[in-house]
Amino acid sequence: FTPPLHDRSADMSTFDFGMDPPASALSEHRKYENPLVSRYASTEMSYVWSPACKFSTWRKLWLALAKGEKELGIEITEEQIREMEEKIFDIDFDKAAEYESKFRHDVMGHVHAFGDVAPTAMPILHLGATSCYIGDNADCVQLKKGLELVRRKLAQVVDILRKFAEQYKGMPTLGFTHYQPAQLTTVGKRCTLWIQDLLLDLEKIDREIDSLPMRGVKGTTGTQATFLELFNGDHAKVKALDARIVSLMGFKRSIPVSGQTYTRKIDYHILTLLSGVAQSAYKMCNDVRLLANLKEVEEPFAKSQIGSSAMAYKRNPMRSERVCSIARYVMSLPSAAAQTHACQWFERTLDDSAIRRIILPEAFLGVDVVLNTLANIGDGMHVWPKVVEKRVMEELPFMATEVILMECVKKGGDRQVLHEAIRVHSMAAGAVVKGEGKPNDLMERIAKDELFEAVWDKLDTLVDPKLFIGRADVQVEEFLKEEVEPWMEKLKADLKVESKDGVNV
Repeated sequence: FTPPLHDRSADMSTFDFGMDPPASALSEHRKYENPLVSRYASTEMSYVWSPACKFSTWRKLWLALAKGEKELGIEITEEQIREMEEKIFDIDFDKAAEYESKFRHDVMGHVHAFGDVAPTAMPILHLGATSCYIGDNADCVQLKKGLELVRRKLAQVVDILRKFAEQYKGMPTLGFTHYQPAQLTTVGKRCTLWIQDLLLDLEKIDREIDSLPMRGVKGTTGTQATFLELFNGDHAKVKALDARIVSLMGFKRSIPVSGQTYTRKIDYHILTLLSGVAQSAYKMCNDVRLLANLKEVEEPFAKSQIGSSAMAYKRNPMRSERVCSIARYVMSLPSAAAQTHACQWFERTLDDSAIRRIILPEAFLGVDVVLNTLANIGDGMHVWPKVVEKRVMEELPFMATEVILMECVKKGGDRQVLHEAIRVHSMAAGAVVKGEGKPNDLMERIAKDELFEAVWDKLDTLVDPKLFIGRADVQVEEFLKEEVEPWMEKLKADLKVESKDGVNV
């Protein structure tokens, strides 16, 4: 059959499928939206990297600078300090944008916008500081806030998974190496492998939060020359100002030396930590996807959820797939931070600026999505015991043959003769399974062979799956008690905090 050529003259419409909408149409939806913000990430992490957080932190840094300078003898009045405190959150972003357009400088744009609402303080705003006092120190604050939020959510994921591991610590399941059947493990023991990776990430992030420095007050090239001039050559006061600002902003220390910026090696280290979380999440969710294919374990599936627009029966592991997708992106970002650090010249070049505006927020937003989704998966993960047991029993007869052989030898059997008989029966049973698609009948074959008569009366007990899990259940108990519980106790306040956003897509 050859279909007739399409007769264009018969078209009833001349609609142009290539045209764009007129300028008046869809006016609220004509700009690109980052899906990490609009579709996935929580309001909490979005706030950390928002203009509201960033620029109110700038004002806090100006206030901290003024307070420190006043305490060390610079002529700054209480009225100026009080006015700054009252106007920290009174930010006119439109006015700041106007000033930035005029001065072609974002920091000076906000200096003037702050001065408009705090005119008494305007003469002492930014006194002795460089732009990186504001920008870099604010970045440090945002990095710390972001890490604290990641730590909280990471701890909550570990807490959810430890309950799953405890519940299923003794349920035998088929282990896999090379994605081929191997010795048995338990569903809970496999979960501890996921927890251990996340716990390693948690330990490193906790350490980074504790040790993360601020830039402090370092001057234009890191020599603190301007502040030394401000304090008439008094080195002790310059050091005291640095320490005071660090304390006011909630840090323990400033970086010992710097050029104009803090070393971008810090950004690389932090993105590497976030990449580590992404790696751990990817590994877990990849396992969940494979288990879903085996129909042994599945992620939550909502009552009205649609797995496929075409195949109505499908239950796709879309949450796990989302985790893997976003984790893959986060894992790619440390290389950009490494390049940025390596390419800085002498005390500083500005080619670090634009890329950091992208990769720092997006790394944190990405991990936030990953952890939110991981918590959702872990909290509703469903195990199908009968399917798990069926797969175990399909493979267990082969694993039990060594135990059967040993028991028969103890009863006086010939090890070599028994070994050859087991080999022959095993090959035959494998042929039935693979060639005919029938169940494994190895035990039936052994039960009919008089060579194995010594164990006929206890064959059923010799193929009890619980005899083949080794110390798996005990390992789970030991791991949870010795490794997980101390961290849950340390971070128990974080476990009580309820996240503001759930997983809605």
